[in-house]
Amino acid sequence: MDTNQVNDNHVNEDYNRLSKYERAKTKVESIKRFYNHTLVFLIINIILYFLRHKFVFILVNKNALGNPEFLDWINWNVYGTTIVWGIILVVHGIIVFGNISWYMKKWEEREIQKYINSYHD
Repeated sequence: MDTNQVNDNHVNEDYNRLSKYERAKTKVESIKRFYNHTLVFLIINIILYFLRHKFVFILVNKNALGNPEFLDWINWNVYGTTIVWGIILVVHGIIVFGNISWYMKKWEEREIQKYINSYHD
């Protein structure tokens, strides 16, 4: 066996190992970001829910003077925030744990390979 071929095999093995490590590291980082996103979602929405009545009390006394439409607006914003942000969180979870991330990884690999091939020409 040629010495260059042995070196090439060793380099390819190192590259594959590094590539697997980088992919695993990226996956763990994306899962960590999802967990942080979930934690922030829970904290903010719990605070909004419990302070909703305090917002009503403060705002109604100074500005709205008990206008029922204004009270509905406050409730709609509190619940609307939870609903919209919850949908975004679900999409984030699907991207991190679902098939979409698998498709995106395959797309990334194809694009990287395309650019690697274009540099060798």
